[in-house]
Amino acid sequence: MKSPVTIPGYVAALYEQAFPPEERRNLTAQQELLNNGALRLAILENNDVFAGFVFYWELTDFVFIEHFAISPEQRGSGIGSGVIRLLEQEHPHMVLEVEPPHSDDAIRRIRFYEGLGFKTYAFPYLQPPYQAGGTPLPMLLMQKGMPPEEHTFTKINSEIYLEVYGCL
Repeated sequence: MKSPVTIPGYVAALYEQAFPPEERRNLTAQQELLNNGALRLAILENNDVFAGFVFYWELTDFVFIEHFAISPEQRGSGIGSGVIRLLEQEHPHMVLEVEPPHSDDAIRRIRFYEGLGFKTYAFPYLQPPYQAGGTPLPMLLMQKGMPPEEHTFTKINSEIYLEVYGCL
């Protein structure tokens, strides 16, 4: 039996700092997904110092990067790009959600991913709410190594909804 993975306090603190409540699960739910093996956690270090984390899902034909954050002190060091390149070696097909380009931070994130070869799907996407009674959030789906056609987007969207968010 697989031993449980515990979310360290420093990962939890960055998770809560980097993502607004409507864009994240509560930590208990996140921990349960890790323990049942559905969700994976990679903790990033740079010179033995905590640098960030990636929560991701290994789905049928792609990896879905659900949450990716670099600590403010480590941003700009190249670790974020390096992590994506390492992940890509094992998983050449990747998908992630980003906020629409309505703020400087959102534009910066989109450009970061575009610089790594990600492309935005041209189809509307709503992130299901993490909290009961929450409102779906307009987001963009970005992909690397996946076909850009609508039928692929629809298949990816359906699998994310079912596996990640538990929606039909």
